[in-house]
Amino acid sequence: MERFHPLYAQFTRPKRLNNPMGYVPHPLCQQAAEAVQRYLETMEEWQDEIQAGKMFGVLVVEDERRQLGFLAAYSGLLAERNDWPWFVPAVFDFQQPDGYFKQEEAHISAINQRVNELEHSPELLAARHRLALLQQDMEREVASWKKEMETAKQRRDEMRKNPSHSEAELIRESQWMKAELKRIRQRHRQEIVRQTTYVADLEKEILQLRSERKKKSDALQQWLFEQFNMRNALGQTRNLLQIFSDTITPVPPSGSGECCAPKLLQYAYLHHLRPISIAEFWWGRSPVGEIRQHLQFYPACRGKCLPILQFMLQGLDVDDNIHEKPALRTPETVYEDDWIMVIHKPEGVLSVPGKVGEASVWSFAKAHCPEATGPLIVHRLDMSTSGLLVVAKNAVIHKDLQEQFRKREVHKTYVAILEKALRPEMPKTGTIRLPMSAVPTDRPRQQVDYRSGKEAVTDYEAVAPDRVILSPRTGRTHQLRVHCAHPDGLGTPIKGDTLYGTPSDRLYLHAETIRFRHPVTKEMMTFTRKANF
Repeated sequence: MERFHPLYAQFTRPKRLNNPMGYVPHPLCQQAAEAVQRYLETMEEWQDEIQAGKMFGVLVVEDERRQLGFLAAYSGLLAERNDWPWFVPAVFDFQQPDGYFKQEEAHISAINQRVNELEHSPELLAARHRLALLQQDMEREVASWKKEMETAKQRRDEMRKNPSHSEAELIRESQWMKAELKRIRQRHRQEIVRQTTYVADLEKEILQLRSERKKKSDALQQWLFEQFNMRNALGQTRNLLQIFSDTITPVPPSGSGECCAPKLLQYAYLHHLRPISIAEFWWGRSPVGEIRQHLQFYPACRGKCLPILQFMLQGLDVDDNIHEKPALRTPETVYEDDWIMVIHKPEGVLSVPGKVGEASVWSFAKAHCPEATGPLIVHRLDMSTSGLLVVAKNAVIHKDLQEQFRKREVHKTYVAILEKALRPEMPKTGTIRLPMSAVPTDRPRQQVDYRSGKEAVTDYEAVAPDRVILSPRTGRTHQLRVHCAHPDGLGTPIKGDTLYGTPSDRLYLHAETIRFRHPVTKEMMTFTRKANF
């Protein structure tokens, strides 16, 4: 079995498979990953592609004789292939030159080419240009006549001041000019309608081809999802359409089933190998916008992989997601009056309830003030972030505080410890402006998006080589974490950032100070809670 690579190690084998959605890589996986990395360095023909950035994965397994080994995989295609011998194959290989997918893809490409030819044909381009000119001519003549009408109206208004002028004649002139405006429009519209009909006749084939292309593309995508028959440890099989049918996105995202974890588990089940430990790491440059560090381990993506893995892991004894462990500490009241509370949220506590029974700042506040009305939570902190939150006790107070946030009148400062010291050339103080948007297939991960992202601005001050004070002017999801980790920001992740950096005992980010105007007394209030790191 050329894809089963023996693994000689003295580490104790884990009793349960780690959760691919949140884990610290086991030493066995680290050893397997190092073997993959050594192999990648020898493959010269792949260097350009893999240096551009790609996710690789390893699955440590036992065969039926309990011999230890590992499987390796890469996400998507590598050098236009998904069947390189050293790695596990695709769950379904749709890249075969003579296969149904490639044949249908060729038909769709031919339609695309024909549409492009028709769109750029001299006859159609000339017809569209003629139509545009006719519309411009009508607009110019109408505008000119309207100007004459306005001049004539002013003249008639002056003439009405002299009783010798006939009002009937003035009215007739006004009516004639209005009628002439209609005739001008009608004359031009007749030409425009004729030209529009001519253009529509030329575009008819394009519309038919586009409709055919859409039907073929939708049918091919449906067919492809049906071919990805995923297995689980119980021996059950479901295709991607069946797996995603119960999710909020019943149509699987493009590329579903082609990531590392599903490939590895599928191969293990088919070859009677018992999964021991799994991990995925990034090799190469970070994608534009999205933050990926070379050789850093990452969890499986949520959008494409979570529904698939929830099915494929059935029948295995799997650890809990370490990133979703319930907090052992409870929030603490820093300040309270009849209208507001200021609460210190420990790391690992949710701001608002998630799963049933999970502790949160909302549930703490509700239990502390059962008589309170309104939404309570005005703003949030990530579960992994500790620090200060202000809570409203009724809807009026909540609205006032939210308006302060909307107008950016609330001032907050955070303290963070970075994975590495700032680059020597980085100014000690500055402002980071990196627009952001969500990664649709891997929420809550965010990315820098210069084209369609929302404005995100952070002021920073370095108080030590690896310690910074962060003052966000905007409140985007994961703003501080992305602004620290991205190369165009501080260029180093916050210590313990499981999404954009390296896991640690916690995320070293703390909301230290909050300043706002009291909704009732109008007094400016400032609260500070120093970080415990």
